[in-house]
Amino acid sequence: MEQWNFYLSGILYGVLENRNGRVYHRPLDVYTGRLDDWQELESGNNWYRELGKMDVREALLGLKDYEAGVRGCADGADDCMDGTASCTARAASCTAGPSSYKRFITPRGEIFEKKDKDAYVQRNIKFPKDLILESGTIAAFVTPYRDQCAVLVRDGLEDRTILKQWTDINRSPLYAVKPPVTVTIPMRDQVRLAADIYLPAVTVTEENNGNQTPGKVPERIPAVLIRTPYGKGAGASSYFRFVQRGYAVVIQDVRGREDSEGEWLPMYYEVEDGDDTLTWISAQTWSDGNVGMTGGSYLGYVQWAAAASGNPHLKAMLSSVCAGSPFIDVPRRGGCFNSGMLAWAFMVSGQRANPLLMARDDWDEVLDIRPLEELAPKALGYDIPFLKKWFEHMDYDELWQRGNWKERTKSLRVPALIMSGWFDDNGMGTTEALDLYHDYQEKKVILGPWMHSGNANYDIHGFALGNNALRYDMDLICLAWLEHYLKGVENGIDRTPAVEYYTMGTNQWKTAKNWPVPGTKELSLYLDGSHENAGTGNKGCLSPNAPLTPSLDSYIYDPKNPTVHLVDMSENELEVPGDYAAEEQRPDILCYSTDILSQDLTITGDACAELYLSSDCVDTDLVVRITDVDEDGRSMKLADGVISVRYRNQFHFPEFMEPGTIYPVRIRTTKLSHTFLKGHRLRVTITSSASNFIFPNRNTKDGFNSVEMRVAHNCIHRGGEYASRVVLMQEPE
Repeated sequence: MEQWNFYLSGILYGVLENRNGRVYHRPLDVYTGRLDDWQELESGNNWYRELGKMDVREALLGLKDYEAGVRGCADGADDCMDGTASCTARAASCTAGPSSYKRFITPRGEIFEKKDKDAYVQRNIKFPKDLILESGTIAAFVTPYRDQCAVLVRDGLEDRTILKQWTDINRSPLYAVKPPVTVTIPMRDQVRLAADIYLPAVTVTEENNGNQTPGKVPERIPAVLIRTPYGKGAGASSYFRFVQRGYAVVIQDVRGREDSEGEWLPMYYEVEDGDDTLTWISAQTWSDGNVGMTGGSYLGYVQWAAAASGNPHLKAMLSSVCAGSPFIDVPRRGGCFNSGMLAWAFMVSGQRANPLLMARDDWDEVLDIRPLEELAPKALGYDIPFLKKWFEHMDYDELWQRGNWKERTKSLRVPALIMSGWFDDNGMGTTEALDLYHDYQEKKVILGPWMHSGNANYDIHGFALGNNALRYDMDLICLAWLEHYLKGVENGIDRTPAVEYYTMGTNQWKTAKNWPVPGTKELSLYLDGSHENAGTGNKGCLSPNAPLTPSLDSYIYDPKNPTVHLVDMSENELEVPGDYAAEEQRPDILCYSTDILSQDLTITGDACAELYLSSDCVDTDLVVRITDVDEDGRSMKLADGVISVRYRNQFHFPEFMEPGTIYPVRIRTTKLSHTFLKGHRLRVTITSSASNFIFPNRNTKDGFNSVEMRVAHNCIHRGGEYASRVVLMQEPE
């Protein structure tokens, strides 16, 4: 019987066999280091899915279909799209970027596209099962996700996969995992936070992933700290890989969450609580005083908060899609209120996280509730105290300042591996991290064409990425980072390129010595048009030269009828691309486009819109988008920026507008690296709303939380003294 082996981050977690349509397996018991006895893998068993996002049962049961599809592509089968059993091996030509690839569709509707002669990638799905081939048969399935990678491989063919790169690390023996011990850690104000501690133990198995049995666990070892609002037991199995490699793992419920005491007020206590937790860990008998942190989103935010404390025991960070400071990232991006984060707020509204609260079919009605203090009680039937407190603090006061890790960071820097994507809805948090670390050498940056969920999709809301968009080596890089900075291993990770980034359009991974990428130069594109209000009629132009003649484009912004930010609120992904061509036909969206490009144009970095605005209201919002318009007229959003105009100069207090006065407003967008291909256009759009993303500004002094609504007549001035423009960073040809 043919054996398949399941690995996560280079560690064997189970062996499997397909026995006449029934899958059997021997899962690893991490607490003994032994594989369990053979047992049938039932359809409801989620061990492997929890570990590595892969449905290994489905993979093995569908093996014949996958191999038939591969053979069909190799044989050049005729077009066949119906997905029936007789048509499993459909081979077709499809365009993906500049090249043409064959693809097949299984009877279950799975789409696989040829990457090269030895690999296929699974398209149009989150957490794909990519195929690695050996002599025309499938050698392995591979599923990447953020900083992890799962591999299901035929026994003996490990070297055909990323596992070959784990060889050196895997020469070190693996440990078993001691069952967790739950402790409560006192903070400086005597509030106690609950944490589970996992320590390595000597394993008693001879199998041990093919390695020798390890000796005694060192008396003192480094630790990996995870601080989470989602429950210290949720996803804990994915951290076993650190314990098995000789680290202590501490998973802590942040203040007010799950089993921890205190008030749940996101971002407010994390600098001090992180500091106290690091100090506590360093004092334990098993600790050597060196601590690293890992995690994404809020789990990334708490790393930067802990680093801001200056605690000397934090020696390394694995920062993935980290949340940033409140008025730059969430929940008050640009001073607006990020309505798109409500799905998250609902999920963490109770003592224990409940992901089911994120999915609703009435988000449009929920977002219209005013005053906002009544939103949660009406939508959920109970109040959310932290949300209510947020609504009470309009300006950038002590409540928000305390959570600003960038401003609170002093001279100490912690070696950081910074990972994010162009479509990460916490992308501005990573921007702040990159700004903070611009002159710091001990960093490594990996920026991919990914959403907040990370390294997990080849296709995002109709935007097709290259077949090289996902990486299988993120966990390898992460472990090397910890090994170097926590254990002093000379593995060369500190000598790899400081920045690795993916340029969309041409679908290339590139390297650079820093971010912003050295050698890029400013490209100013000025808003222009052949007549007044050209932007309103979608006839606005982007010109490399500032127009001499002053003009303007005006639009009416009615908060009762805001423009739409094209996201699914229940997905909790807010910066995804999307085709805005239809939305751009609205009269309250100004559009400015380049001529059709005669050659490729590569933009890499942040963009900044410098606009001149006048309005007949005291306040309004500005929303800027950068899109790529292809030959078919699709206008795909790549980057955006927002600001509440009252905060155009600073966030501490409002500066309201006077009718008839023209104000300069600067808006920084999310970052990108994208090649606008020959035959395409680069477009910039300007409007004053983005429902699903920010609560519509009611154009009054009460802003987004106003019961009263006013219609705003807004003007964007261009040319002459008020030459509005967008400044991009262009890569040399």
